[in-house]
Amino acid sequence: MPAASIKKKIPCTKENLIKMLLDIEKYPEFVPWCIKGKICKTIDRNNKVEITADLTIGKSFFNETYKSLVVYNKDLNSIVVTNIDGPLKHLENKWFFKQIGNDTEIDFQIDFELKSKILNLFMIKSFDTGLIKIAEAFEKRAIILFHKT
Repeated sequence: MPAASIKKKIPCTKENLIKMLLDIEKYPEFVPWCIKGKICKTIDRNNKVEITADLTIGKSFFNETYKSLVVYNKDLNSIVVTNIDGPLKHLENKWFFKQIGNDTEIDFQIDFELKSKILNLFMIKSFDTGLIKIAEAFEKRAIILFHKT
């Protein structure tokens, strides 16, 4: 299973960054290979927000929709995403946020496996490049939306 992590500082507040990450329906505007984002259900449980969402990802002739559960834990300053249905056999990604002055340090971890062995092999080969592009897309979006020079 491909697994990786990225840690970096982004010049915006933790609250703004979390708000941007939870705005799943805007992902097609800036996330590479994201064709559609749809929030199906949101439950706010005081210290936790649970979102059930569909993401359609693709490139060229290939596109797939997967359903995930996104849990934002306000007390832990974290977001954990797990798959519910779709082409993924396993998905878990975690975001941890720490405010440091005017910046937010994020620690992003991802671990996933596709149901298709052939696609899984392809993903393993292009995983690092894709992960870097996606991380850069989130960082650029945050800077555009929230960084005041």
